[in-house]
Amino acid sequence: MALDILGITDAVVSHAMASGRFETVNGHEPKNAPSTGGLTAAVWSERVTPVRSSGLDVLSVLLIFNVRIYASAVQESADAIDPDMLAAVDDLCAAYTGDFTLGGLVRQVDLLGIHGQPLDVRAGYLQQDGLLYRVLTISLPVIVNDLWEEVA
Repeated sequence: MALDILGITDAVVSHAMASGRFETVNGHEPKNAPSTGGLTAAVWSERVTPVRSSGLDVLSVLLIFNVRIYASAVQESADAIDPDMLAAVDDLCAAYTGDFTLGGLVRQVDLLGIHGQPLDVRAGYLQQDGLLYRVLTISLPVIVNDLWEEVA
């Protein structure tokens, strides 16, 4: 079996686009600064780690995505930036919880981190192309069953 990274990434991107909260949702980590108006998002895979949950001769994996939300840190009203971003986070986390298998592409979204990394959101700032952005990064852990066969 091969890892359907494009299908899984597309499912994560689709949740963000369906929320209606973003001007743009990229399926990759951007190399350039995102737009300066409204919210944008980017989705990319950060890590693939085998997990102990498969049969004797196949490996399942923990696949961790970053779902980063960007907003210009220099906008009016500054007091609205975090509430707007947290509303988007709320929509996305509700979508991941509601679509626990991402349409059957994964065994589960590992919400509570049974295999190490729980669903998590971290706030920060990012300087890119001379512009300052407020970012919220969601760590989205998913388990893909029986991905690689072990050969003795």
